[in-house]
Amino acid sequence: TDRPKLLSHSRHSRHLGLALDIGTTKLAGYILNLDSGLTLASKGTMNPQIANGEDVIARLDYAIESPANAKKLQELVVTAINGLIDELCAEVDAGADEILDTVAVGNTAMHHLFLNLPVEQLAVSPFTPAVKEAMDIESSGLGLRAAHGAYVHTLPNIAGFVGADHVAMLLATGVTQVEGTILALDIGTNTEVSLIREGNIYCVSCASGPAFEGAHIKDGMRASPGAIERIRIIDDKVEYQTIGGASPAGICGSGILDALAQLYTTGVINGRGRIGDHPRVRKTNGKREFVLVYEEERGNKPAITITQSDVRELQLAMGAIRTGIEVLLQSSGCTVRDLDQVIIAGAFGSYIDVASVVTIGMLPQLPLDKFRQVGNAAGTGARLALISRVKREEASEIAKAIHYVELSAYPDFTKIFIDATKVGRS
Repeated sequence: TDRPKLLSHSRHSRHLGLALDIGTTKLAGYILNLDSGLTLASKGTMNPQIANGEDVIARLDYAIESPANAKKLQELVVTAINGLIDELCAEVDAGADEILDTVAVGNTAMHHLFLNLPVEQLAVSPFTPAVKEAMDIESSGLGLRAAHGAYVHTLPNIAGFVGADHVAMLLATGVTQVEGTILALDIGTNTEVSLIREGNIYCVSCASGPAFEGAHIKDGMRASPGAIERIRIIDDKVEYQTIGGASPAGICGSGILDALAQLYTTGVINGRGRIGDHPRVRKTNGKREFVLVYEEERGNKPAITITQSDVRELQLAMGAIRTGIEVLLQSSGCTVRDLDQVIIAGAFGSYIDVASVVTIGMLPQLPLDKFRQVGNAAGTGARLALISRVKREEASEIAKAIHYVELSAYPDFTKIFIDATKVGRS
């Protein structure tokens, strides 16, 4: 078979493997039966490194301050992963010593921090990884719970901000095996975008920031019960849906994008993002805001609003992504009309309303049937690489085929970005 060679013999009948997606914000873990290839359990948790920086730049800066800081970040994520391992093993009635092989993916910064590799060069142009190739490291050397002699395999990195997680996403979606021109995005705090055309893969990284996680938004929150996830504005009324049907507590990423689209289509904001007049628009401390849920609807708790600052934050986030798309189109010599399919990956990408992100101009104006939402494809790619050596080799071939484009060095970058922040651009 093409399943990775087992590195140890379990005292039990099952041979288990672990797949990890180490995200900037969240960690996802999967326990697989290496003999059948079946996923037995999956769980997620927050990346505790977030306490030392919401984004990769802040985390790199923290790690660069001292070797002790870098080691702390490594220990934080390993402790969290070991917690996931314990929970996953309990769910399948197994011990950590039954984990014979592990595959881990993440962006280049998360990869380096997990392996405690030098990161100084990632924080300055040309943002060079210390390691690009796939690696195999003993689990015990990283502090991970596993069978004696078990290894962790990491997929290849591409550049300073495009890592093994994007390679895993491309592997899982099979986009390199399909004819046509395909745009593939993994949306998150750091958004990676690839354009696949005629056997070539062009790739960029976009610093979309934490707005989609609810950060830097006045009433933003993570996707949890009570978060507003869907919004419709009809005249002077707001219809909304919350996660779990709970009382509204704030607004999460999908709701934030819905709100921006609705504010634009109803004329509350213009293409420059300026909030105009509307029965639900008011001034608080001299600044305009649109009221989604009034105080009296919340039992006299503070109203949930979208402020002018929130709109600006969203414009920056969506502008970063659209700039990446525009640069890829130019670099590959094609236009939006040439795109046959747009693949949206990432846990957040599963929940967005595609019509909303097309309306605000974050994604190209294309028929909705050209879009495909695939969930956490990076995690799927990690699982494929866990059970197949052929897939590991395919991942390495994908990495070699990628032409990385550095956004900040691209001609007319500033002009493209300014234009991309306009709401509703075509």
